[in-house]
Amino acid sequence: MPSTTTPTEDKLHGVEIAQTLGIEYKEMGIDSILNEFLSTTQLEKNTQAIGNLKARIRMSIIYYYANSKNYLVSGTGNKSEILIGYFTKHGDGACDIEPIGDLYKNDVYKLSEYLNVPEEIMIKPPRAGLWDNQTDEEEIGMTYDSIDQILYLYTEKNMENTMISDKLGIPVSDVDMIINKIIRNQHKSKVAEIPLKTII
Repeated sequence: MPSTTTPTEDKLHGVEIAQTLGIEYKEMGIDSILNEFLSTTQLEKNTQAIGNLKARIRMSIIYYYANSKNYLVSGTGNKSEILIGYFTKHGDGACDIEPIGDLYKNDVYKLSEYLNVPEEIMIKPPRAGLWDNQTDEEEIGMTYDSIDQILYLYTEKNMENTMISDKLGIPVSDVDMIINKIIRNQHKSKVAEIPLKTII
């Protein structure tokens, strides 16, 4: 479901993988739907909000297909993205199953090598294509290699920020940034808050 900001090679790679695996696919542009949303709301343009809207449009379409055909929706989120909340709530974060949800980004690369994913796909920078020239690592402000190391030490080894900083030889502010993302974005993976009723 490309838009004008989807890199051409990403579209070609998607088709290549689908054909290689014998997966039925359909290409459907979302710009007309996006433009209708923007025209109807008439809000000031906001790059981040428009990017999130694209993700939510795509997920609405996917769930329409799944509902119509009695399918489940498979997600593409990995453990690194899920932990730091690097996904759109009710967008690409919405799914029925997350096959690689317990794999860090670097584990995904290892799995890709094992499955013989074409090198040209593996070496290109991770990106969602939600706006022009967007890349994951630039937007997050750190490489996935560093992110994965921080996440592993924090979530699986229960190390404190300063200890992680010393062990990895990186500024504690970098560690703080990633851990703050974990804390700040926990709401994305939880059921909405439900206020408790008060009996008077």
